[in-house]
Amino acid sequence: MGLREFWRSYKVLIVMGTSLGLIHWGWFNLKANPLLRKNKDDYIPEPGIVAYVSPPAAAPAKNK
Repeated sequence: MGLREFWRSYKVLIVMGTSLGLIHWGWFNLKANPLLRKNKDDYIPEPGIVAYVSPPAAAPAKNK
């Protein structure tokens, strides 16, 4: 089996395996980059989702 037959038989596996490896390697490099990390002291959490809103208070009754 020559190189040409190997390429024809396993082209999809070679391309997909290489692509997957490069994607994971790039993701690892992005996650390991200290310039892209946020300092935990600078982190401001977002407010939670409001699940209930109380109705407005009724106006006081006027006496005559």
